[in-house]
Amino acid sequence: MQRVFDGHNDVLLRLWENRRNGGNPVKEFIDGTKAGHLDLPRAKAGGMAGGICAIYIPSSHHIELARTNADGAYETPLAPPLERSPSLEIALEIASIALCLEEAGGWKICRSGKDLDETLATDKFAAVLHMEGCEALDADLAALDVFYAAGLRSLGPVWSRNNIFGHGVPFAYPMSPDTGAGLTDAGKRLVRECNRKGILIDLAHITEKGFWDVAELSDQPLIASHSNVYTLTPVARNLTDRQLDAIRERKGVAGLNFATTMLRSDGQENAATPLSDMVRHIDYMVERMGIDCVALGSDYDGATIPSEISDAAGTQNLVAALQKAGYGENELAKLCRQNWIRVLKEAWHEAV
Repeated sequence: MQRVFDGHNDVLLRLWENRRNGGNPVKEFIDGTKAGHLDLPRAKAGGMAGGICAIYIPSSHHIELARTNADGAYETPLAPPLERSPSLEIALEIASIALCLEEAGGWKICRSGKDLDETLATDKFAAVLHMEGCEALDADLAALDVFYAAGLRSLGPVWSRNNIFGHGVPFAYPMSPDTGAGLTDAGKRLVRECNRKGILIDLAHITEKGFWDVAELSDQPLIASHSNVYTLTPVARNLTDRQLDAIRERKGVAGLNFATTMLRSDGQENAATPLSDMVRHIDYMVERMGIDCVALGSDYDGATIPSEISDAAGTQNLVAALQKAGYGENELAKLCRQNWIRVLKEAWHEAV
């Protein structure tokens, strides 16, 4: 079994929603549940040794793949911007769950490469805290210091909505990721501060203009934690060949998103999506960028994924499909965990 460090999941959002409905999120994660995709028992069953766990503020309305045409095309308007005060409150509640899980022994929040190495050498889940969309942060970045102290080591300036830091891409097919403006002045300050503090910058969900703004400003490897190949599935959330080339040149990583809308050639949300579509995207990225720049970014608990995987317990089904496609053990080790560990350490200003 290849142990997997996953580049993106939304389990903390599911646990937060559980708590708001009167549940016990710590017990749900540690003991397991049938809800969603990821908890500790299913992670262990699927060989998941850890992952980047998102603090994500949900939009006030449900995002649907709207205005579907007879040819399968759809375009969903961007979610409206969020107010900061309630966003900060939710982000603190979600961060509290992450800290409670650590206190209860459900996982270890990894704040350094040493933490990662030591935790991955055990059977404890290695969690890296990420902020997906920075609506909880102020333009002066005072709150960033607090979240950093709590363990935040990765962030994406935007989700698929606009905020004070930049502009996001809509969920749309077919559509280029070149959908609007990029970073604001506040967003540029955020990137510079992440470079200074050693916080990984994630380019998933940002416009193509924003991608190039970050590439110009950042001294880190370029990272798109859960994005696939635009040439194969032309949704706005996927990466163009030019973006893939830039990730290769900066020795970054693109993590395969398991969301069926980003895998299928027709861009549709359909769990009856074969593993061959996942292998097809991995093959393309490896051929374009090299084996050192490709990883996994499942989007567990945040998307409809192929039924052949179903949840975290089925993660090894993808590994087996990649083995069958000809990937050897050394290549699989890079795809499954080593590439993520390398770029996290580089972003955190640590020796690899």
